[in-house]
Amino acid sequence: MTLELFLLSAAGLFAIGLYGALSQQSIVMLMMGLELMLNGVILAAAAFWYFLAPAGTEGQVLIVVVVTAMAIEMAAGFAVATAIYRARQVDMTDGAADLKG
Repeated sequence: MTLELFLLSAAGLFAIGLYGALSQQSIVMLMMGLELMLNGVILAAAAFWYFLAPAGTEGQVLIVVVVTAMAIEMAAGFAVATAIYRARQVDMTDGAADLKG
């Protein structure tokens, strides 16, 4: 596999995630699109690390930190989406925009 194939796969993941994030109204589907976008960025970063500086460990550490931050962010996002649904029975972004305080 070459760097170009990895970057093409990363761009594909990012594009699918962007389409999913912009076209969906469900909060969960929106978050899944954002997850795909972040996975594309992580794949591109890992590919750059593997092909440009394979001897260093900085790339591995960066990827582990980003994946950890992404998992925490998604857990917090799902917790907020669950709280909104339990409080108001709203699972669409249009209905969640009307929430105040």
